[in-house]
Amino acid sequence: MSELVSDELPRPGDAVPGPPQGAGPEGPAAGECWRDPARPVEERVADLLERMTLEERLAQLYGVWLGSDGQVAPHQDAFAGEEVDWRQLIKAGLGQLTRPFGTVPVEPAAGARALARLQAEIVAANRFGIPAIAHEECLAGFTTWQATIYPVPLAWGASFDPELVERMAAQIGAAMRSVGVHQGLAPVLDVVRDPRWGRTEETIGEDPYLVGTIGTAYVRGLQSAGIVATLKHFVGYSASQAGRNLAPVAAGRRELADVLLPPFEMAIRLGGARSVMPSYTEIDGMPVAADGDLLTGLLRDTWGFSGTVVSDYFEVAFLQLQHRVAGTQAEAARLALTAGVDVELPEGNCYGEPLLAAVRAGEVPEAMVTRAAARVLRQKCELGMLDPDWTPEVAVGDHLDLDPPQARALARQLAEESVVLLANDGTLPLTPRARIAVVGPLADDPDAMLGCYSFPRHVLSQHPELPIGVEIPTVLAALREELPAAHLDHVPGCTVDGEDRAGIPAAAAAAGAADVCLVVLGDRAGLFGRGTSGEGCDREDLRLPGAQGELLEAVLATGTPTVLVLLTGRPYALGAYTDRLSAAVQAFFPGEEGGRAVAGVLSGRVCPSGRLPVSIPRTPGGQPKTYLSPPLGQHNDASAVDPTSLYPFGHGLSYTDFAWTDVALSSPQLPTDGEVSLSLTVRNTGSRAGAEVVQLYLHDPVAQVTRPVTRLIGYARLPLAPGEAVRLTFTVHADLTSFTGRAGLRVVEPGELELRLASSSAVTRHAVGVLMTGEQRVVDHRRRLTAEVTVTGIPEAK
Repeated sequence: MSELVSDELPRPGDAVPGPPQGAGPEGPAAGECWRDPARPVEERVADLLERMTLEERLAQLYGVWLGSDGQVAPHQDAFAGEEVDWRQLIKAGLGQLTRPFGTVPVEPAAGARALARLQAEIVAANRFGIPAIAHEECLAGFTTWQATIYPVPLAWGASFDPELVERMAAQIGAAMRSVGVHQGLAPVLDVVRDPRWGRTEETIGEDPYLVGTIGTAYVRGLQSAGIVATLKHFVGYSASQAGRNLAPVAAGRRELADVLLPPFEMAIRLGGARSVMPSYTEIDGMPVAADGDLLTGLLRDTWGFSGTVVSDYFEVAFLQLQHRVAGTQAEAARLALTAGVDVELPEGNCYGEPLLAAVRAGEVPEAMVTRAAARVLRQKCELGMLDPDWTPEVAVGDHLDLDPPQARALARQLAEESVVLLANDGTLPLTPRARIAVVGPLADDPDAMLGCYSFPRHVLSQHPELPIGVEIPTVLAALREELPAAHLDHVPGCTVDGEDRAGIPAAAAAAGAADVCLVVLGDRAGLFGRGTSGEGCDREDLRLPGAQGELLEAVLATGTPTVLVLLTGRPYALGAYTDRLSAAVQAFFPGEEGGRAVAGVLSGRVCPSGRLPVSIPRTPGGQPKTYLSPPLGQHNDASAVDPTSLYPFGHGLSYTDFAWTDVALSSPQLPTDGEVSLSLTVRNTGSRAGAEVVQLYLHDPVAQVTRPVTRLIGYARLPLAPGEAVRLTFTVHADLTSFTGRAGLRVVEPGELELRLASSSAVTRHAVGVLMTGEQRVVDHRRRLTAEVTVTGIPEAK
């Protein structure tokens, strides 16, 4: 992190001067090719590169992080306290401005003016008047003070609603563009392999098809607003040993090709993602940031990616300091640049003076610098930042609302769609006039709604003197709104992760005197051990944190009907309690409107429609385990450990009922280069509106290598009024059956298959056999990646 010698970012209430006018001291002459928006981008970039010195090209390859005073990146303290001469730094230009809004709390309008001032100074300082790309985190909304806080990605997965996620991302992007930001460091496309990993909350789930389709929708939405989406963490980060952050990865080529890589491929090919961030990790001894086979061979030469590759924070330096595959900063820079890392973030620890000296000494080819600079300048050109009419100024007044009503409405809809009803014996919905005990440490805590990349949990916790900045109703407050005639008795009982059990008897007493007890438990998000979920907050096992399990046991012992409400960033083992619970509700950090969403499900205002994006285990041990296991990964007599989940991937109940009828297959045979259609009628047979999620799985009984017993290849979310019916059709191309075969190539293999229409990975409603015919076929990155979904209405019978 750099500390300015003469300037600092504004704090709340600071006066901010306007930006100076005019171009740089040696501003470009009119008619230069690189300034002409009518000329092709490649011509403009080539013309500009020819005019730039080595120092000027190099300056495009790193950022600067101004004013950081906390720990939001791993080993950040190792880089603290370095002063920078701002005027000298920007003299040759600057590639990126790191988190001008997400570093310290800043009023949105004041922050926009401050960013415009910095950009104007950068433009004025360098010969060509090139501004910097400003990037920010945007995992669960624009990570800045007073901006809308949406549900975390695990909740996006639970919604099974890519269209809604796309709308949310477009709203996030619009907020970022309104203040002058250009790039967002999201989405996370890591596929959960071990839920003990602290960053499980940042993922979309444990299935690559779900992760890929939801993540691609996010990319489309964000980029529709003019923000560059950054895919992370490419690749393997979530497969770290024992679920430990930054731990080594020992994934084989099939796990990489068939589980971990497809979401990135989908987001690039179908979403047009324009930036990629390499994973911190190593795979089989090779750090990803130094792996040219991944960052150039696969990403660019095979997939055709043409955007920028930006390092994770301090990742280039970690090649020397953590991985120890480089002896100096210059050597680390050489490894990363040669592999294909174009930009070093958050600042130029290695790509600055160390790389400049290495190029001048002939240790790094200057062509490598030019290659990376071309990619950066191409992106700036595409963003309009090289156009003669570009201006750093943004249209803001004295107040800028980054949490407008339409954003809150989206946050609420996504939160409502993501709440999963795990179990229910009829206790839910709650009776309007009931006496309800509401216990648990998270019942009346707004932080219970927030993931680790929300601004309050990411940064604001270091500024306790400031308010959260947005309205976040708690579950308790929202229940009072939903059930005004009910009597609510609130007792916390314990803390999230502390050892104090003194409050448990009072909570049990409240439960014993109630008609029903709500036990609201879960996680507190944080960073690097400052929470129970989040980056660096990994778990040894999947027991409920702290004394929460004991609190739940004490309540259950009273015999009062008990509803468990979980607000978490990962799944926790519930097998010890499930048979004694009257109902269970799971929400994954549902954002600022999450309290109202959960209360709406409890009261019955909201008909639950969320489905699990991760399996919920029965016991706290036996990890890692996801539903994507081959036969030997299932329970069998060879082991005393039963890994079968308590609630499987895709599981979720409703307050209404749905009938699936009239299943039809277009043909019993599927050529290895053809497609087949599978149709069914879905009708809401209940008395209230609701949404059904139809899931399509593939079962391959015999293959040349072991395969998951079942895997998702399509899904559809269907909102239906009472009595309403639709005809749903999945068109499945043979490419969707492909996998990495014995020779390491992706193949479509003839033979018998089974298409399963299912309500979860473990519950099949209809199974249809298909015979794949023809010769084995090798496919590549040009294969079909998704099933086509068609929904047509069915007129009511008269």
